[in-house]
Amino acid sequence: MPHTNEVSKLNAQPSTAGDTKEGQVIEILRRAKKLAQAYRSLTGKPLGITGEVAEYEAARLLGVHLTPARQAGYDAIENSDGATRRLQIKGRCLLPGCKPGQRLGSIDIKKDWDAVLMVLLDENFDALEIHEAERADILKALSAPGSKARNERGALGVSKFKSIGKLRWRASSATDASVAP
Repeated sequence: MPHTNEVSKLNAQPSTAGDTKEGQVIEILRRAKKLAQAYRSLTGKPLGITGEVAEYEAARLLGVHLTPARQAGYDAIENSDGATRRLQIKGRCLLPGCKPGQRLGSIDIKKDWDAVLMVLLDENFDALEIHEAERADILKALSAPGSKARNERGALGVSKFKSIGKLRWRASSATDASVAP
């Protein structure tokens, strides 16, 4: 369990990522990940950076372009074969020993988007896998009878998302999984 002094030292560490905008973002995320881990260790609660880390990892690993903050309906765009696709990005941090029924945050079906990317992160907020599901498949899954969380809140389970989607990226080793801690 980190001490207050150890958490304070995180802010004092010099940047090793360079002076580019991307290098600065990588450095900020590295520090945020450490702070979130320390916070979870001290309180047992998440700090709430999963969504931001997931968006950045999707952009970095898949080459999608993030939209400005508060873009209604989607978080990124992807240009492929002359077509532009609008993507929602959902992140989930999977802690060791977590229960199998993990759910994603709500998917707003009233907004315009073409597909959803699910970015799975480990306990260190490093990307493990990225899956993609098309709008039609998500709408079908969300409208299936039986689950209040799914039907009323638009919250799909991780395993359901995997079953209707396709794997887009998987970490091949711990050293290339994500932004270094």
